[in-house]
Amino acid sequence: MKSIGILVITLFLSLSAFADETESKTFLVLFKSKELKSLNTSMKEIQSQFSSKFKTRSYAGNSELAMIIDIPECDFDACFLGQFLVTLDKGGDMKLQEIAFRLIDLTANKKSLDSYLIAFEASQQKKKNDKRPTPAP
Repeated sequence: MKSIGILVITLFLSLSAFADETESKTFLVLFKSKELKSLNTSMKEIQSQFSSKFKTRSYAGNSELAMIIDIPECDFDACFLGQFLVTLDKGGDMKLQEIAFRLIDLTANKKSLDSYLIAFEASQQKKKNDKRPTPAP
């Protein structure tokens, strides 16, 4: 009986150790100010709807308006985020993808950039090794 208990505890510990943890994702949402004005809404109103559930930051400057949304432990992509409904001033609802100029998954882009950098460094190392002269016997 004691060995069965130890076996069950070991099984649960090993399953929790090998569990696939979902990571947090960061999305960049770009808006055009003319489109927001035509819809009679603002980026602050859109941000307030997302900040109740997620960590958000907004940036405005000389170019497009930008909002960064950090979503902890999610398992969806930019297409799924675009399906979120945003309430407008007039009381209507629109999907985020219809309001936003671009939705970019920064986490996926960082992973692909890292893989490109690793491949580039490997090719550079290979070229460096190929250029080395072989010592004369």
